[in-house]
Amino acid sequence: MTKQIWLNLPVKDVAKAKKFFWEIGFSFNEQHDTPSSTCMVVGEGHFVVMLFEDSLFTSFSQNSLTDTKQSSEVLISIDAESKEEVDELAKKVQHAGGEIFSPPAESQGWMYGFGFSDLDGHRWNVLFMDFSKLS
Repeated sequence: MTKQIWLNLPVKDVAKAKKFFWEIGFSFNEQHDTPSSTCMVVGEGHFVVMLFEDSLFTSFSQNSLTDTKQSSEVLISIDAESKEEVDELAKKVQHAGGEIFSPPAESQGWMYGFGFSDLDGHRWNVLFMDFSKLS
């Protein structure tokens, strides 16, 4: 049945979005790049996030876009290997022009993470989970 899953996100400017994500450490499969889309690869499992310019995205979705300044449709969560990696990524996000909406902090005694919005307002959650502290 299903072989792969990937996430499609609308962006206002593919080149700016690609630069932002490149600066914070993501990679790209440029074989799939077009002038109005790019293929971002996330993590060891090579999870694909396709970034499509708004007009192309709406032609696929056949629906209007969510105003990411007013609401969220999805929270994309990624893991980190340490608290230090969380802190480092938070600095990279700020330097690249992203918005930290939840600064790095402990949560529930076993997680450490932060939340940020990318250039198009999509919300991301970065977590280090110390399962040894989970009771």
